[in-house]
Amino acid sequence: MSGLLALLDDVAAIAKVAAASVDDVIGQAAKAGSKAAGAVIDDAAVTPKYVTGFKPARELPIVMRIATGSLKNKLIFLLPVGLALNEFAPWTITPLLMLGGAYLCFEGAEKIHHLFAHKESHADLPLEEAVDAVHLEEQKVSGAIKTDFILSAEIMTIALSEIPESNIWMEAATLAVVAIGITVMVYGSVALIVKADDVGLMMSNKGRLSIVRALGRGIVKAMPGFLKILMAVGTAAMLWVGGSIVIHGLKELGVKWLYGTIHDVAHGVAHGIGQLEGFVAWAMTATLDGIFGLILGLILIPIVTKLILPVWNSFRKDTGEVGGQ
Repeated sequence: MSGLLALLDDVAAIAKVAAASVDDVIGQAAKAGSKAAGAVIDDAAVTPKYVTGFKPARELPIVMRIATGSLKNKLIFLLPVGLALNEFAPWTITPLLMLGGAYLCFEGAEKIHHLFAHKESHADLPLEEAVDAVHLEEQKVSGAIKTDFILSAEIMTIALSEIPESNIWMEAATLAVVAIGITVMVYGSVALIVKADDVGLMMSNKGRLSIVRALGRGIVKAMPGFLKILMAVGTAAMLWVGGSIVIHGLKELGVKWLYGTIHDVAHGVAHGIGQLEGFVAWAMTATLDGIFGLILGLILIPIVTKLILPVWNSFRKDTGEVGGQ
């Protein structure tokens, strides 16, 4: 009997330790996730533009596919790689993040370049390309998951830097909680945004009160403009985040003059404004980071399109031909 009681005491002690560990993981995840809030907002702003233009029945499935890809990015690739690099090669994290930031700058600048240089619509495309909705969906989902990978890398890196040093299993569990929580929050918000017009239509058609029907009509009318604004915000977020990552990376590598110049200009503009000084300094910093991101992206466009992509496509073609023989 005494042996059974001792065993129960041991089980209770283990349960208390496990419960404390769970509390620690959740607490650390909440703190680490809050530090990555800026990147989370950028992720939520960037994603809806990949869903617009499709039939309503495809919107939620597309969001789900992107969310699934985002979870794979975070849990299967970024979590173990991040832990391994942090443990064995922490010096590689900054250059890799800078490479991802440069990609965001390129993608954001390319969208702006196409907007002004080409202005082509679906009507300008060949018929088979315009009507191939399945192919277009695959392209959009693939592009969204690639962009998510960069933003997720930033989120996971920020979160990892905020986790107190402990054993690797505690860090892994905390990062996993951050990854799942942020993915649910971001893509839950995206789902609400892209389906808001359908909800508004239902309210306008089936609402019992006139105020509900009027609100529904207002939502339906407002959503196209809101989505256009959100798409613009998403592109700006790419440039802002990408530029910020590269600038902070340069600072970490010892090239501090650009970061220092932007910091001094932003705080010089905001000085003496009063209660809004902090916000103005942040907004000015984000604007200058975005301008740098746009310039870097525009420089990268000919390098990527005229040099890197042809070489890459040639390599893929040669690999495919060898594989097919």
